Amino acid sequence: MAEQKRDYYEVLGVPKGAPADDIKRSYRALAKKFHPDLNRDDPKQAEERFKEVSEAYEVLADDKKRQLYDQYGHRAVDETFGRQGFTWDQFTHFTDLEDLFGGFDFFGGDPFGIFGRRRRDPNAPAPGDDLRYDLDITLEQAAGGMEREIEVPHSANCGECGGSGAERGTAPKKCPRCGGAGQVQNVRSQGYSQFVTITPCNLCGGRGQTIDRPCRQCRGTGLVSRQEHIQITIPPGSDTGLRLRVGGKGEAGRRGGPPGDLYVVMHVRPHPQFQRDGSDLYTEAEVSFSQATLGGEIEVPTILDGKARVTVPPGTQTHTIFRLQGKGMPRFGRSGRGDQFVRVRLVTPKSLTERQRELLREYARESGEPVEERRGFFRKAGRR
Repeated sequence: MAEQKRDYYEVLGVPKGAPADDIKRSYRALAKKFHPDLNRDDPKQAEERFKEVSEAYEVLADDKKRQLYDQYGHRAVDETFGRQGFTWDQFTHFTDLEDLFGGFDFFGGDPFGIFGRRRRDPNAPAPGDDLRYDLDITLEQAAGGMEREIEVPHSANCGECGGSGAERGTAPKKCPRCGGAGQVQNVRSQGYSQFVTITPCNLCGGRGQTIDRPCRQCRGTGLVSRQEHIQITIPPGSDTGLRLRVGGKGEAGRRGGPPGDLYVVMHVRPHPQFQRDGSDLYTEAEVSFSQATLGGEIEVPTILDGKARVTVPPGTQTHTIFRLQGKGMPRFGRSGRGDQFVRVRLVTPKSLTERQRELLREYARESGEPVEERRGFFRKAGRR
C-alpha cells in the first residue's frame, strides 16, 4: 500500500519544506476543488481525491507527524494510521475548514459523505416566491408612459389561522420523529468509510412540525389564494423585456417570512406604421411623381406629436430617407428623445386623364425619352 501512495507534498502541490501557511492555503483550495457536492459528474472520484488531500494535510499540518514523514516516508504514518489506513475519525483539522464551508454540519465518522448538505431549520421564517406578470402594451403607451392597474393572483397568509396552518386556538407541534429538524439521517458503512444519507422526514414532510387540527379555511397550508389589484407606473420609453419590480407583491412568506416581489415584464405590440430601433422610429410615406420631381411638402404621423410636415426637395428619389430630429421614442431613464426617420416611396399613378397623358408625352419628347404606349397589354397577356 505504501508504495502506491503519492508523496504528500506532491498531493498538496507544495515543495518540501514549505511553510505551514502555504500548506494550509493549498489544502483549503484543493478541499474546495474536490468537494463531492461540487463534482456531481463524478462524486466518487472527487471523494477519493478529497480524502487523499485530507490525509496529506493531516500529516503535514502536524509538526511531529511531518517530521517523521520527512525522515521515514509513508512507513512512519502507516504505523500512525494503523492497518486500515487513514479514516475520517483520525482527521483533527476540521476547524481549518469551518470558515470555508461555514454553516455545514458534520455527521458520523465520515462527515464528507454528506459534506455540503446544509441543514436548515425547517421552522425558520422563509421568504415567499417572486411572481412574474407579462403585460402587453401599445407603442403609444410605451412612448408616453402611463398608470395601469393589473390584477394579480397570488397567495396570502390565511387570516383565520394567521398562517400557522393550525385551527384557531391550537398550534403546530414539534415532529416527534425528527425532533423538529425536518430531516432524518441514516448511517451506512462501506469498507473503511461511513456514508450518511439525509432524507426529509416522512411524518412531517420535512416541515419539522405536525398539526393535529388543521385550519379549515386553508386546510393546514397556512396560505390562501387572493386576487389583488395593483397600480403600476409604466415609464416613458419602455421596451419589450423591461422588468418592473413591485416589492412585496409576490407570494406570501412562510412562517412569518417576508413576501416575495412581483416582476411585471413589458411586451410592446408591433405597430402598423412604425418600426422601432431603440429610441429611434422608422416609417414610410408616399410621394407622387410631381412632388418628387418638383418638390413639395408631405404630412407624416409621429408617435407623440400628431402630424409633422416633411419638405421634399426637387428631384427626390424613391427610398430617400428624411430625419425628423427628436420625434422618436423617449430615451428610457434619460432625458430627450430619439429621432424619426421617414423613407419616401414614389407612387406611380395607375390611371391618367387624356390631358395628363398628353403632358407626359410632351415631357418625354422634351427629355428625348422614347415612349411606346400599349393599350390593354396586361389584359391581352392574361389571355395567353
